[in-house]
Amino acid sequence: QVRVVETGGGLVQAGDSLRLSCTTSGLTFSLFAMGWFRQAPGKDREFVSVITWDSGVTYYSGSVKGRFTISRDNSKDTVYLQMNELNAEDTAVYYCAAAYGRGDILRDSPAQYNYWGQGTQVTVSS
Repeated sequence: QVRVVETGGGLVQAGDSLRLSCTTSGLTFSLFAMGWFRQAPGKDREFVSVITWDSGVTYYSGSVKGRFTISRDNSKDTVYLQMNELNAEDTAVYYCAAAYGRGDILRDSPAQYNYWGQGTQVTVSS
């Protein structure tokens, strides 16, 4: 049984930093690209970032580029999202997802992902 579990969300103030973690089990982590998405109330799920299986390629949405950093540790089956300079527009439920494949194509659509976590709430007060 595949499990994807996000941790690290919380309530912070504008300008603060937060690091999300996502740990998987039940899958061969190194065969998957790992992505982060977010969904604010009343909005569609939005791509945030993705990292290839070997950390060789990363992609970011325009709204987070330069502030967020994605990384992974294949020895721990874990992917991270370091979020700096948070603002109120970053408030959302953040989801981690796994996409099978080792190619470096851009995976910015939820339909490209095979497994999802339950999400972790990030709230930024202004």
